[in-house]
Amino acid sequence: MRNGAFLDFKIFTCNSHNELAEEIASLMGKPLGKADVKKFSDGEISVNIGETVRGVDVYIVQSTCPPVIDNLMELLIMIDAMKRASAGRINAVIPYYGYARQDRKAKARDPITAKLVANLITAAGADRVLTMDLHAGQIQGYFDIPVDHLLGGKILADYFSKKLSIDDLVVVSPDLGSVTRSRKFANNISKEVPIAIIDKRRPKPNVSEVMNIIGEVEGKNVILLDDMIDTAGTIVNAANALKKFGAKDVYACCTHAVLSGPAIERIEGSEIKELIVLDTIELPEEKKIDKIKVMSVADVFADAINRIYTCDSVSKLF
Repeated sequence: MRNGAFLDFKIFTCNSHNELAEEIASLMGKPLGKADVKKFSDGEISVNIGETVRGVDVYIVQSTCPPVIDNLMELLIMIDAMKRASAGRINAVIPYYGYARQDRKAKARDPITAKLVANLITAAGADRVLTMDLHAGQIQGYFDIPVDHLLGGKILADYFSKKLSIDDLVVVSPDLGSVTRSRKFANNISKEVPIAIIDKRRPKPNVSEVMNIIGEVEGKNVILLDDMIDTAGTIVNAANALKKFGAKDVYACCTHAVLSGPAIERIEGSEIKELIVLDTIELPEEKKIDKIKVMSVADVFADAINRIYTCDSVSKLF
């Protein structure tokens, strides 16, 4: 080490999002580290590190997105391989943290899977986690190692501040639990932008019903903000309801585009004019439709990795 920082760093990736990892490495002037991550014939995951990492600060870029089990196991096994290869410090860079929605016991005998995954990552040998927009902020406390929690709202806010006039703009929170995130997002666009709140209920998982709109949306361009969109039922129902309440154009945005099941079909047939997503999860070709615009998080992660490596403040990025 020199001045508190390791003498060198290397960036590796598994199979969840090679394009993002390559972009991060390129921005930092490094090639991706040599690693072979594949499966044996019985489905077990094999990891082989193709270069020395002894004493090196390593960063493993891997989102635990679908297929969640494969991507999570790849991350855990690579962390273990790095530990056994005497890496100096092992940093798990997880743009999308899977199982984050199971963050508490909502009813009797529920698991708290977000905590279990945190335990697994720590037990595997990670020294630090770098992630973005956890579904619940308290998940940071589930780790017994440092967690740097980046926010994607600023990237999304910058896009809309250049695209839309703030005079007739309203940011809409999809539920009461997202009000703080929506307020910060609105302030990033302009402190003059008001917010509205959708009052909804969930009769069952992945199903939501809009009950009421708290705030004024009639004649306004509205932006629906969420941390993730999975089956798109919530965001589509909200967009359609906002149009019924007199909204002009409805835009939507999120950090994590899970987009599983009927999501693409729902978005295509909805009142959403444009959906802006970040590339924490790789968007396959079959899900790339005209309504969806993807923005990169590589700059933010490269900046954060550089600050971690040089022992500089990461909180400036928040």
